[in-house]
Amino acid sequence: SSRAPAISVSAESCIPAGLRLGPVPGIFKLGKYLSDRREPGPKKKVFLVGFFLNFFNFSVPSVFQVRMVRGELVDEAGSSALEWIGLIRAARNSQEQTLEAVADLPGGQIFYRALRDVQPGEELTVWYSNPLAQWFDIPVTATPTHDEKGTD
Repeated sequence: SSRAPAISVSAESCIPAGLRLGPVPGIFKLGKYLSDRREPGPKKKVFLVGFFLNFFNFSVPSVFQVRMVRGELVDEAGSSALEWIGLIRAARNSQEQTLEAVADLPGGQIFYRALRDVQPGEELTVWYSNPLAQWFDIPVTATPTHDEKGTD
C-alpha cells in the first residue's frame, strides 16, 4: 500500500507533569474545531523518510518510543524533542490529551507541557492551552477543559 503508517509517539518511561518540550519548529497548527481532530496524514518529511526506508527494506516503527534520560525526554537514538516533536498527534478529547501547547508570549515560540504524569505505554497527544487557543482564535469549546475532577 502507498499509505505510510500513522506514526504515534508514546512514553517508554514515566514523564513528569509540568515537563516542557520544544520549542516546536516550523509552523504550528493543530486545527481549529473538534472536527479537525482526525488522524493527521503523515508529515511529508516522515512520509519520504518512510518511503525511502521501505524502498531499501528497512522497517519504520509506527510507534515512536521516547523516555526520560537525565531530565530530558529523548527518543531511542538519544535525539532531543526537536527531532520528533512534530510527530506528536492532536488529542481528540480531554481524556486522551497528555500535553498542552503553550507560549510565553503571543506570537512567541510554542512549547508542549505535560498536563499530568504520563505513564509508560501512553501516547503523547497535544491540544491548545486556553490562552493559546484565544491567541489563535480557536473556539474555547474546541479546547478540552481540565478543571473537572478526574474519575480515577
